[in-house]
Amino acid sequence: MRIVGKRLLLSSLPELKLLLLHPRNPNPNPLLSFSTSSQNPNPRSRTPSETHFNALVSNLRPGFTSADLAAALDSTVDPDLALDLFRWASLRPGFRPDAPLYHTLLRTLISSRRFSAAESLISDALSGACIPDPPLYNTIIHFCCSRRHLLSQAFDAFKKMRRSSKPSIETYSMLLGAIVKRFGKPPVSHIHLHSVKSLVRQMKASGIIPDTYALNLIIKAYSKCLEMDDAIRVFKEMALYNCEPNEYSYGYIAKGLCEKGRIREGLGFLREMREKGFVPTSSVYVAVICSVAMERWFEEGVEVVFDMLGNGMRPDVLSYRTLLEEMCRDGKVEEAFGLLEEVRKRDAAMEKKVYDDLLSGPLKNLTLSGEEEVYDAMLKVVGRARDRGEGE
Repeated sequence: MRIVGKRLLLSSLPELKLLLLHPRNPNPNPLLSFSTSSQNPNPRSRTPSETHFNALVSNLRPGFTSADLAAALDSTVDPDLALDLFRWASLRPGFRPDAPLYHTLLRTLISSRRFSAAESLISDALSGACIPDPPLYNTIIHFCCSRRHLLSQAFDAFKKMRRSSKPSIETYSMLLGAIVKRFGKPPVSHIHLHSVKSLVRQMKASGIIPDTYALNLIIKAYSKCLEMDDAIRVFKEMALYNCEPNEYSYGYIAKGLCEKGRIREGLGFLREMREKGFVPTSSVYVAVICSVAMERWFEEGVEVVFDMLGNGMRPDVLSYRTLLEEMCRDGKVEEAFGLLEEVRKRDAAMEKKVYDDLLSGPLKNLTLSGEEEVYDAMLKVVGRARDRGEGE
């Protein structure tokens, strides 16, 4: 009996502790206890989010539709509150969200940079939670293309889109742009080029008429892989689609031809685009300058350098050095340093360190007699510059 009594005492110790720490209400009357608790001078107040959430719910009429909920989501600027309202509505019996509602919430989450929630919402939409329409598909593809690790999901959405609706030129342009961004060195570029060709075939088979932006992406893909015949073919096909080539069309062709070694053709495309008033990018200028310098077409190289400076761009040190060193190797030492002085006058932003680096560059890889020739040319150029300064 004593053993049983001890066991009962030990088993009741937790309850005794609870009674000592939290004594029960001495008044067992529930009405009295309710009235006592209602007299709490500091009841918990609702947070602004809860107040706003309850206000949005109260504004929804009984039997609300997806359009009503979409209007409620548009009225709030808090993405977390919009997501909570969407989840609450999804649990309502008989309510099924449609594609416009998913599209509204997805745009809200993306603009608010709630990327994890956006990915979860996209997974639900593609797994059958709704029947996506073209605007929703395009938003999903656009978001997935902007996130490098979701490119495969973008193509999954594209395949499902083709089964239920017709992709637009914007859809193909987004996918082409995402693939071209992944182009790197030639082996990798050729792998991605197969995807570009497949998309182009599907686009033509669907009867989609490409625009200038899509055609430029195709030209860029071929030029990155140095398949210039195909790039020029697409360039000439632009007229068939009533598309006018722009500075990017010419720039991709000119740069690709120079890198391919077809420098005369690349220089021709550069001159044609300048005649039409288009301004190349700095990378196109640099590619042409280095290419014509290696071929020792110095007049063309100087022409491109001055044209680049006239458009508010500056060649990099490598381009300057390539042109100056090739001129020195060809025996045009005085012309090289004269060009350097002329560039220094036109390029007021050139730092002294860059100028000194370019001034010493042609001295390298030359024989002793060549160094003496360089030194004499430097003295002539400096003397002319001093005479011009004194004359002024």
